[in-house]
Amino acid sequence: MSGLDLKADCSRCAALCCMAFEFEPSPDFAISKPAGAGCTHLNAEFGCKIHADRLAKGFAGCLKFDCLGAGQRVSQDVFKGADWRVDPTLGPRMIEAFRILREVHRLYELLDVAGRLPLAADQERQRQDLIARLDPETAWTEPDLLRLDERALHSAVTGFLSALKDVVKTGATQG
Repeated sequence: MSGLDLKADCSRCAALCCMAFEFEPSPDFAISKPAGAGCTHLNAEFGCKIHADRLAKGFAGCLKFDCLGAGQRVSQDVFKGADWRVDPTLGPRMIEAFRILREVHRLYELLDVAGRLPLAADQERQRQDLIARLDPETAWTEPDLLRLDERALHSAVTGFLSALKDVVKTGATQG
């Protein structure tokens, strides 16, 4: 596995999850918020004013979400620290890049888990080929992400994972 870090680092993110998603009043979110607007609890430094009390204040959804590191990669690598509040035209672009990269990271995470199985050499080669498609040698750029054929990539990864059913069964019976 290469060095892709799937751990979220909110301190390096422009609060994309607090801006990108729509909230509806529910057990997970106490308020409604349209997609593309910052949460009312977002502070000037992209931090959360109610961070320590999110659960008690009705924001269990914030605790459940994990961007898998896509937030800081979009904020720092793709948009070089730009602020969507200063330049509102960046908001929709950052949301789309975040959506794509979050899915890329999710597929990468699945392939990482598959790497813990007793794969045959050809299966491991196939897994590594898919990983290479998900983790470019240099940082992702906005044009790279927009050119990415998400459907083909999703299909390739899910097809590969589906083909591992026998490996999973064999591994489960050996354990």
